[in-house]
Amino acid sequence: MRTARVFRLSMAHPGDLSELEDLIERGTIKAADVAAIIGKTEGNGGVNDFTRGYFTQTLMALLSKHLGRPATELIREIPCVLSGGTEGVMSPHYSVFCVSEGAAKRHPSALAIGTAFSAPVPAEEVGRPAHVESVAATVRAAILDAGIERPEDVHFVQVKCPCVTVARAAAAIAAGKTPLTNDPNKSMAFARAAGAFGVAMGLSEIGPDDFTDASLLADFSIQSPRASISSGVEVESNEVVVLGNSPGWAGDLRIAHRPMADALDIGAVVDVLADLSIAASPQVSAADAGRIASVLVKCEPDRRGRIRGHRHTMLDDTDINAQRHIRGAVAGLVAGVIGDGRIFVSGGAEHQGPDGGGLIAVIASQEEAG
Repeated sequence: MRTARVFRLSMAHPGDLSELEDLIERGTIKAADVAAIIGKTEGNGGVNDFTRGYFTQTLMALLSKHLGRPATELIREIPCVLSGGTEGVMSPHYSVFCVSEGAAKRHPSALAIGTAFSAPVPAEEVGRPAHVESVAATVRAAILDAGIERPEDVHFVQVKCPCVTVARAAAAIAAGKTPLTNDPNKSMAFARAAGAFGVAMGLSEIGPDDFTDASLLADFSIQSPRASISSGVEVESNEVVVLGNSPGWAGDLRIAHRPMADALDIGAVVDVLADLSIAASPQVSAADAGRIASVLVKCEPDRRGRIRGHRHTMLDDTDINAQRHIRGAVAGLVAGVIGDGRIFVSGGAEHQGPDGGGLIAVIASQEEAG
């Protein structure tokens, strides 16, 4: 029976994987068991955030050394999903998701992990229905890989989508193709929207007739409360990590999720912890904090310019990008409850949870029965 383990590790800089290397060398982690990485690097989170590629390159070189396989193969098999920007109290870190065989079952269900890669997405398809369909098919493949039989047992779907750079747009145009946009920043937003629609389709939350081309970044009634989408120049395919619970898995970990209505929704943070029998009154105790393996959050500045009826200025600030504002604000809210700055807070939550809000998922060890 498969067992999922999660290791939340700190980094001194975007290329620092010394904690993972130490765990591999001591035998705590087998390099062959590393199934996926989800982490936060201290870049700007934008098109030119090369901290993500730096980390990925270093990771694949490390795993290549221990597995005796080319990094060029591993990068197509192990999703490495990184979000740039560790504003405020966020601490640069990465969660290593491991899958091993042979453990005895101790709980009715436990954390299940599935991964999948799509074929490369052509520049002219990014942010369009073909991109949505590609993500949906890849999500279904990852659910199958996880062995999760009921869609409601999926709690978090992380997708890394490619975006269109100026160079990719120029190459497509030269080949007679027409990208949706040649603006890399707009491309990232459309890619995230397509990813969210794809997750919703893959989970049967929406059908192919429930939206049109014009729905992306326009009809925000369409959303998936379990989708977390990032986009970057460092990938050409859709990389998917599905996290859920399954009776077919052993292990002590379990995942829960809640939608966040807005950037002040501390109730959602408290509720998702309660779903895992962890109390926050007002902050999680040191003992319960030790049970938490990973915290995953998506957030978005409310495009209406107000939060609970009061004006915010995130979208009007010329000096600081709105995504950096919202990441820092929500990170402070969540970390204040968790008592730990090693939380994954990613902006750009278009169609991912309620408009102007997002979602939170927590992985924690289960309490022993009785």
